[in-house]
Amino acid sequence: MNTTYNEAMDLVAELKSSLTEELVGETGVIITPPSVFLSDVVNELVDNPFIAVAAQNCHEQDNGAYTGEISASMLASLDLDAVIIGHSERRQYFGETNESCKAKIGQALNNELAAIYCIGETLEERKSGNYMDVILSQCAEGLEGFSEEDMDNIILAYEPVWAIGTGETASPEQAQEVHAGIRAWLVERFGGEAAQDISVLYGGSCKPGNAAELFAQPDIDGGLIGGASLSAADFTAIVKARTEA
Repeated sequence: MNTTYNEAMDLVAELKSSLTEELVGETGVIITPPSVFLSDVVNELVDNPFIAVAAQNCHEQDNGAYTGEISASMLASLDLDAVIIGHSERRQYFGETNESCKAKIGQALNNELAAIYCIGETLEERKSGNYMDVILSQCAEGLEGFSEEDMDNIILAYEPVWAIGTGETASPEQAQEVHAGIRAWLVERFGGEAAQDISVLYGGSCKPGNAAELFAQPDIDGGLIGGASLSAADFTAIVKARTEA
């Protein structure tokens, strides 16, 4: 819940200028503006093949009397590419569960949107030592019933909740440990080839200063960028770090 309309459109204009074909390379770039700006952002980027657009959330039902909510079909009608599901703030402040996330992922896929499914542990869960159990339960319950083919359109994003908005960052070794555990679960659930093809992003205070070190880890495929995405210069630097990784 950041930026006014003018601020958002200025940010998009800066990104269009800085994210050139040479800089982006093979890196997939997705931006997720607030819902009220989505249509104008999509229109602004219609001639730019380097930046995809996603929503920050969708509802778990097709339609109905859910005032203020947005369905996946509404998002798809705007020619969006993806939607974030189960962000830690949605789980913390709005009571989203693994079960509701599973329904939302289904809605996204049914409407030909990629789903960026967020998982991760709180500080209490990290300190308890049971954090991998928590994370793998989120994987198992949120992805229950989805096939290997479905996973072509699902991206996972690991968010150590204790490192979001706090300035704290999981060390590259801590992040890699979790990503490796997620990858091992994916191998067991979907097979080795599919597991290697599924992108697993790191989403805990990734910044220009630590991006290269994080992206150098073997199981970290990219980043789900928070505060740094509000600066075109910082976001561009992070994209550059991924391209050069």
